[in-house]
Amino acid sequence: MEEIIKSVTLALVTLFPLLNPLGAVPLFCSLTSQDTNEFRKKQAKKVAVNVFFILIVFLLIGKILLAFFGISLAVLKIAGGLIVAHTAWEMVTGHQKLTQEESNEVSTKQDISFTPMAMPLLSGPGSIGAVIGLNTRTSIENLDDITGYIIGIIILCFIIYLVLMVSIKIFRILGTTGIGVMNRMMGFFILAIAVEMIYEGFKSLGII
Repeated sequence: MEEIIKSVTLALVTLFPLLNPLGAVPLFCSLTSQDTNEFRKKQAKKVAVNVFFILIVFLLIGKILLAFFGISLAVLKIAGGLIVAHTAWEMVTGHQKLTQEESNEVSTKQDISFTPMAMPLLSGPGSIGAVIGLNTRTSIENLDDITGYIIGIIILCFIIYLVLMVSIKIFRILGTTGIGVMNRMMGFFILAIAVEMIYEGFKSLGII
């Protein structure tokens, strides 16, 4: 049981800053502003479910992917760190995750639960790289670790669902400026995570 709790905690600490549910509030509010509360509730649920399946799939097949492409864990850490650093820098500087072309496309979509909400906004390259990293920390036979990671992902997806459910209220309370400030603060911590990933990667390669 203690091992499961440690794995749950590791999954939460690793993935929560990268998923950053609060950062998804402005876009979700914008894309569902003309919809009913019932439709918004269904979209929030579908977003959480999509994020869950995306992360679980990469958690379970992470080692297979690394073996297939011949990528070592050290290289994954460096590449993942660079991607996470790029994401964090965009958050710190206030850049949007979606390009103008992507924004124009999603503005006409009815169902936004998979794209752009679940991917790439929430479960983007950074969080996918992180769950693959979690996968490589343990063996598939170690059910305690795998169970803990899955529970952690379930908790995170439930948090995403709750945040999106009350997104309108959050947006009214914090406003664009408040959410922007929190995004920048979260971006700083994510940047620190990225530096740690890159450092661990170089350390594993024996460069440092």
